[in-house]
Amino acid sequence: MLKEIRFGQEEILYITDQEETYAALRKEGRYVLPYYHEGNRGAVFPGAIYAVECLEEVEEASLEMAYRRLAGLPWEILQTERCVIRETTVEDVDSFYRLYEETSITEYMEPLFEDRDEEIAYTKNYIEKVYGFYGYGMWTVLEKNSGEVIGRAGITWREGYELPELGFVIGVPWQRQGYAFEVCAAILAYAKTELLMEQVQALVQPGNTNSLRLCEKLGFTLAGETILDGEKHLLLTKSLQRE
Repeated sequence: MLKEIRFGQEEILYITDQEETYAALRKEGRYVLPYYHEGNRGAVFPGAIYAVECLEEVEEASLEMAYRRLAGLPWEILQTERCVIRETTVEDVDSFYRLYEETSITEYMEPLFEDRDEEIAYTKNYIEKVYGFYGYGMWTVLEKNSGEVIGRAGITWREGYELPELGFVIGVPWQRQGYAFEVCAAILAYAKTELLMEQVQALVQPGNTNSLRLCEKLGFTLAGETILDGEKHLLLTKSLQRE
């Protein structure tokens, strides 16, 4: 069996249950998913990161997401009234450096690598390991009208902590315009409905009053204090169950 699914003129995903066909398509540089069923349970498809069962029940949106992952294209996560939130790409790195030039951005958060090549290598690894494993992470925020990168936001896991964490940064030119609340509120809704998370945390240094006010507006409450990288942080949490 060989099935061809088109998402655009040149965007084609192949699905096959045959080892030889799979190998030939991969050799040609095609994007292909193995299809497992009762007749080929012992089949081996080297290098496959996704596979399909019950093909008739798989939604086209899921197949398109698989295609985009295989093709190295970012997933669009969600849209708000003014923004698009999608996975980060290597091409975003230069925009990040422009955002992080403002000292107020790095006052309360970790800066980018001084060496651009190191940041690119980190980004590539993040795309492969974090997006590939979790399906979520820190994403890129774009303004809809201009398509310009205006920040980063998302849900991550921090080593040593039990809850997923909301993280966000909006570039200085777009601050005090409601973008951070708009984006973060949408991400929290996504965390509940799509990621099925029940509670999230945020870590904020006491002097970061803007972030503290935003977290309070989003419904976070103080749960305690913690030390991170030698600095005291307030640990705030938010339940998603009651929403």
